[in-house]
Amino acid sequence: MVLVLMGCGSAVFSGHIAGIVGSGVGTLGVAFAFGLAVVAMAYTIGGISGCHINPAITLGVWLSGRMKGKEAAMYMLFQTIGAIIGAAVIYLLVSTGIHEGPTLTGANTYTEGTAVQAFIAEAVFTFIFVLVVLGTTSPDKGNPNMAGLVIGLTLTLIHIVCIPLTGTSVNPARSIGPALFQGGTALAQLWLFIVAPLAGAALSALVWKQFDGKPTAA
Repeated sequence: MVLVLMGCGSAVFSGHIAGIVGSGVGTLGVAFAFGLAVVAMAYTIGGISGCHINPAITLGVWLSGRMKGKEAAMYMLFQTIGAIIGAAVIYLLVSTGIHEGPTLTGANTYTEGTAVQAFIAEAVFTFIFVLVVLGTTSPDKGNPNMAGLVIGLTLTLIHIVCIPLTGTSVNPARSIGPALFQGGTALAQLWLFIVAPLAGAALSALVWKQFDGKPTAA
């Protein structure tokens, strides 16, 4: 909920001001909003749940043998519910006040004819993101004290590169919530922002197994 509200909210309300060239926080501002949201929540609920707040991360953690399937499914369910709540708050703010930005809820979309490019981008950047998460949070090879900051900065970096391509998802829940309220193209293209990140996450789990060098739990 916090990730969508802060990250997508920055794109909706601060990314652009109508009629003023070069106005708003732009790509860097939106990128830092997403990254800082992760940092804030990592050090708030990381000790309680690990602060996945992303089904792709949860999939990577599950495939790496760090959690059970039932637990992973519940994580994904409530991550999606949280994203829907965050998007609902943005929609409420837009519908009850002034909104002059280019997007209603910060939903992810790609330009017609660029589906392959978008799929590759979402899969590759999710692969990188989840690999960083698995590495920094590894009990043996990671650095748990710095993990929240490193993960947040990595997400910021990914947004700087990927925003012009897809608006950056690398998180199925983050895409589902806003798309449900945005509708139209965002809802029609939603499948890509679910499938591509999950594919990238699965690949990162396979790669991390090689780095980790330990058998995973059955």
